[in-house]
Amino acid sequence: MLAPLALALLAPGVAAQTAPSSDTMLNEQVKDYDWVRPQADFVRKVVMIPTRDGTKLYTVIVHRKGVTDAPILLSRTPYDAAKATSRSRSQKIEEILPIADAEFVNDGYIRVYQDVRGLHGSEGDYVMTRPLRGPLNATEVDHATDAYDTIDWLVKNVKESNGKVGITGSSYLGFTSLMALVDPHPALKAAVPQSPMVDGWMGDDWFHNGAFRTFGFDYDLGQTVKNGGGSVPKGNGDEYTAYLEAGSAMDYAAAYGLLDLPVVRKVLEHPSYDAWWQSQALDKLLAERKLTVPTMLVVGQWDQEDSYGAPAVYRALEKQDAANDMLSLVIGPWRHSQVNYEARELGPLKWEGDTGLQFRTRWMKPFLDCHLKTNAPACDTPPVLTYATGDQRWEVSREWPAGTLTPLYLDKGFGLSWAKPAAGSDSYVSDPAKPVPFLPRPIHMQGDEWRTWLVQDQRFVDGRTDVLSYSTGVLDKPVHIMGAPKVDLRAATSGRDSDFVVKLIDVYPEENTADPKMAGYQLGIGIEIFRGRYVNGFSTPAPLEPGKTYAFQWSLPNVDHVFLPGHKIMIQVQSSLFPLYDRNPQTWVPSIMSAKPADYANATETIRRGGDAPSAVWLPIAQD
Repeated sequence: MLAPLALALLAPGVAAQTAPSSDTMLNEQVKDYDWVRPQADFVRKVVMIPTRDGTKLYTVIVHRKGVTDAPILLSRTPYDAAKATSRSRSQKIEEILPIADAEFVNDGYIRVYQDVRGLHGSEGDYVMTRPLRGPLNATEVDHATDAYDTIDWLVKNVKESNGKVGITGSSYLGFTSLMALVDPHPALKAAVPQSPMVDGWMGDDWFHNGAFRTFGFDYDLGQTVKNGGGSVPKGNGDEYTAYLEAGSAMDYAAAYGLLDLPVVRKVLEHPSYDAWWQSQALDKLLAERKLTVPTMLVVGQWDQEDSYGAPAVYRALEKQDAANDMLSLVIGPWRHSQVNYEARELGPLKWEGDTGLQFRTRWMKPFLDCHLKTNAPACDTPPVLTYATGDQRWEVSREWPAGTLTPLYLDKGFGLSWAKPAAGSDSYVSDPAKPVPFLPRPIHMQGDEWRTWLVQDQRFVDGRTDVLSYSTGVLDKPVHIMGAPKVDLRAATSGRDSDFVVKLIDVYPEENTADPKMAGYQLGIGIEIFRGRYVNGFSTPAPLEPGKTYAFQWSLPNVDHVFLPGHKIMIQVQSSLFPLYDRNPQTWVPSIMSAKPADYANATETIRRGGDAPSAVWLPIAQD
């Protein structure tokens, strides 16, 4: 007979069971634990969505309990959908998702994250930025088909949905968002690609105007090694020294075993803008198709990784949008992907409130609401939305660029002039053994140092003998630029090849009691490089003729900035930005990737000004 206390503890209808003794030796590991508890205010489902070739993609569906007739917001990621949807083990939906999702899930959106094929929980083979079906992809699948198949499954199987889907994400997720616009599913009603990887050679992750970006080695290793490649094992020392001692990009890759990675070999084998790069350029591919999905393109003014893609797609598609109701461009005061985080400041710069939250609540969510919600509110999306840094305010424009290109000429005495000056020149010696650093040393291309390098005070190189600094006098009225400044650099080299870097800089007053940390600060507004061998065409590299003056022409990133009265405008010219970009040997070699130590040589660079060779930066000046 059971003791009275034991009987009292038994629930009605439950037979007594004998629990194992605490002394019993059992395997105390269990197979799984469902961390989403019944008291959670959300539903989190993991499904494997089948695609047309039979590959199944790991997908996490999250929404607040009780939602019905709800829009779906999809992101397709290489960065682990499971982690993206379990930021914490909270039982509150806004705590488990990225902070940028709160406004959406708190208003009844269904949030979906999916691992791209071949990564994390998804089946299949992984190919970095997998090209569209065609010459570079002989299979029947790509990110466009995977997005189509995913959306098709979601609208048929998620009963809480209203059948309307939007897609968004930044960087690689911006790329997959754009890929979904190629032959889009009918249920895809809106897209917000942010800082998308569009053209890896022209100006996104791997090259800028032909100059190779070495930081990609770490990304390639971490992205394509199945069991976690991490970063290149070069230690924690000065990366300036590590890259300088290694030599060329090929020598560096060989020293650290990176040539075993297919993506590294591909990039090193295609140093010029050949068909391999051109046929992957998403702005060109999308321009060949009719724009049928309302799209809001987003980029940060100081995006250190993908400043090129969003404006390039806007340029390619804008002519299809005569009514100004299908395509919009947003340029915020952000680093790469900062739109999805708190964005009150960037490095030393402070804004009027959280500009990321402002954008998401005032413009991004209303844009998605009007296209995705049932009985949606009317759309009132600005054609162009930018943040005027310097004046700290949001601006709406009908078109972009919104300024008129006006030349600011290099002048004698290292001045700048709005009028074409008399002929002259300035020279410096570029020594590849002592390249100009892109950050103060020691350099580490990671963390906040990497995220904010574009707003680094440029006084750390001002005064070097291989950096020329030209400046206006103190401004007596504001100069407001809205667009991409254009570089027209007339220059000659004593070598057979050369790089040129131009920086557009806002010089703060030497006395600044309102913010003493900014006194005399040299703030980069646009910094960009050009590899000289491509002066006659990016697909046709050729040696330069020593002493001949060439017109090197390229664009700086798109900006909305006000140079305030009391400030100065500065333009710096140099021939290296190391180790962000590999060194130009300044002699002629067929591929700089495989240059040898004997190929690197000093060169005298001569910058022409005025007369029949007027070097200038053309500023897109807005009439306020």
